[in-house]
Amino acid sequence: MAAKRTIMIITGSVLALLLLGALGLTSIYHSMLLPVDAGAAEKTVTVEIPAGAGTGEIASILKENGIIRNTWFFRLYSRWHGLDRNFIAGSYHLSPSMGLEEVVELICSGDVYRETEWFTIPEGFTIEQIAERLGSSGLVDEARFLDLSRQPSPDLMERFPFLQAIDDSNIEYVLEGYLFPDTYEIAAGASEEEIIALMLRRLETVYTEAYRQRAHELGLSMHQALTLASIVEREGRVDRERPLIAGVFHNRLAVNHPLQSCATVQYVLGEVKEVLLNEDLEIPSPYNTYLHAGLPPGPIAAPGEASIRAALYPEKTEYFYFVYKEDGSGEHYFARTLSEHNANTERARQNRNSAS
Repeated sequence: MAAKRTIMIITGSVLALLLLGALGLTSIYHSMLLPVDAGAAEKTVTVEIPAGAGTGEIASILKENGIIRNTWFFRLYSRWHGLDRNFIAGSYHLSPSMGLEEVVELICSGDVYRETEWFTIPEGFTIEQIAERLGSSGLVDEARFLDLSRQPSPDLMERFPFLQAIDDSNIEYVLEGYLFPDTYEIAAGASEEEIIALMLRRLETVYTEAYRQRAHELGLSMHQALTLASIVEREGRVDRERPLIAGVFHNRLAVNHPLQSCATVQYVLGEVKEVLLNEDLEIPSPYNTYLHAGLPPGPIAAPGEASIRAALYPEKTEYFYFVYKEDGSGEHYFARTLSEHNANTERARQNRNSAS
């Protein structure tokens, strides 16, 4: 009996020791998964994982940067979970507040840190204005950007098939009106072609299939829709008026009456004049909508989505004319007849004189 009791005591002791050991190992295991410093959420470290680095080298790099607690455990954890062949080289933004599992997941995902830059292109900018802004910010070589805008590379033409439908015989810049105005984030050192592709992809996203169908219903190609939208963009100053302005232009197109848009003449001039002279209206250019009925050969600026939508969903109206009020409101006077328009033009002139 004594011997049996002794065996039971020894067995119990061994089981207790094993249980304590297991609990201890479990505690150590979970402690190794914890962040090095949970309170250091604001601290980030850029860690470079070299191409071809093994698990041991990666562990040493992470330990040196204070991202993990123990190199041996990192290697054990990685191999146990079959991740040691899944690590992707690159620069990563890591923090001592990240747990081991989060660190491993990030390095396996390849979500590398890239230095980026931001730029904003306002609605209504021309290609030359876009090139000047990007060039002055040091983001592009202005001449190279303009060359690609004038004649896109074969790769761009293939990636964006809608460019192939443009008749560029009377167009200086094929991409005029196609580089969507927006705020963009780009990788530092991005090429001119990469920036252009980014802006074209944004247009592709904005100009939805519903817009394509609507343009088809109106008898417009994508190019014609963007051309009309660009005129609406440059003529309109208040978003709520854009559909009404578009309605006026649709009324004129319906009866083959010249659009007589000052914005198209300003595009030819390369400058914005407050008051156009009679000689300006006689400039022999296919973009001069005082001389030629219908739409000009292509867009005159980059339209925003409000103008694209207005061009495709114009307000039904009997108006045939409009003139800027020149009272600081950004609004226009609209008229059905030429006599009403002449009266509105005089009101606008009086507003301008009062302001001066």
